[in-house]
Formats: sequence, C-alpha cells, structure tokens
Amino acid sequence: MAGIIERFKDIMAANIHALLDKAEDPEKMIDQYLRNFERDLGTVKAETAAVIAEEKSAQRRLAECEEEIKTMDSYAKKALLASNEEDARAFLKKKDYLKNELSAYQQSYQIAKTNAEKMRLMHDKLNAEIEDLNARRGEIKAKMKVAKAKQQVSTMTSKIGIGNSASIFEAMNEKAQRLIDEADAMAELNTPKEDTIDALTLKYSESNETNPVVEDDLERLKKELGL
Repeated sequence: MAGIIERFKDIMAANIHALLDKAEDPEKMIDQYLRNFERDLGTVKAETAAVIAEEKSAQRRLAECEEEIKTMDSYAKKALLASNEEDARAFLKKKDYLKNELSAYQQSYQIAKTNAEKMRLMHDKLNAEIEDLNARRGEIKAKMKVAKAKQQVSTMTSKIGIGNSASIFEAMNEKAQRLIDEADAMAELNTPKEDTIDALTLKYSESNETNPVVEDDLERLKKELGL
C-alpha cells in the first residue's frame, strides 16, 4: 500500500495550471499529461478498489468480533442464571480472548480506512485533473493556433518589410533620382563643345563688321542729343 501512495504522491502535489503556464509548448505538454494521467487512472482505480475492499473486509471482521464478544457475554450470563459457573467462566475466557483480537482488528481497520481515504482522494483528484485538462485542452489549442498565426504574420511582415515600406520607397526614389542625375551628367560630358578660338574669332569678326546706314543714323542721334 505504501508503494502506491509513494508512486502517486506527485498527483496530490501537482499544480498543473502553474506547470502549463511555464511550459514552452503548453499544447504538447497538456497532451502528454493527459496520456500520463489516463494511464495512471487505470492503476489508481484498481488500487483504490483493492484498498476499499480491504477496508470493508477489516470493518466486517471488526464488527463480527464485537458481535461475538457480546454473544459470549450473553452466554456467560445465561450460564450463571443456570447456576453453571464453569460454563460461564469458559464463555468469559473466550470473551477475553476476543477482546485481545478486537484491538488488532480495530488497528487494522483504522489503517485500511486511512489508506482508503487517501486512495479515494487520489482517485478523485486525478479524475478532476483529467476533466480539467480536457476542458482546457480546447482552449489552449485555440490560443496556440492564434499565437502561431500571429507569429507567422509577424515573420512574413518582417521578411517583406511591410513595417518600413515608407523608408523603402524613399530609398528607391533617391536611388532613381541619383541615376537620373548621373545620366544627365554623362550626357553633358558626351555633348561636343565648340572650339574656343573658333568661337571667339566668330564673335569678334561679327562685331567688327559695321552697317553704314546704321552708323550714319547713330551719328545723327548723337548730334541731336549733344553727345
């Protein structure tokens, strides 16, 4: 009996809710706990049934011994009433022997009763834990699906850069403008320039050529203006 109590003492002390809260993967952990508890429940049921049967047996032996003590006492009285002390003495001797046995029966019954109470408590707690885990199983699995979906969305967002799309477009715009500026500069460098001497010769040769009509008119205006 001590063995079964020792083996399942963790059931009595287990705080499944706290363990699930700390678990990295509550969904996997709850399935594992259910498998373990359902396996243990079969053993606990069998042990509990055996212990309860022993309790009932000890209780019955105790009750039978108490009843037999009463019977011996009753027969002793009847023997005395029949003026037969020797028979009365024999019944009382048997009664004394039974009273010594009664003490052992009482002790056995108390032990069996305590063990049965422990096993009932263990069985009920294990049943309650299984029911609670089954009830929480759907809730935890649903929450895990939501968490995983959010994690996937967050990962995809990070990969494609949705969160910093403005900065990406700004960088692309700057790069495009830089390419345009480089193209303009290249076009300017590639445009053929006129020879400097040729340009200056053309400039001064044009300026040296005078129109006589224009020159005469210019002189007239100067005279009118007193220049």
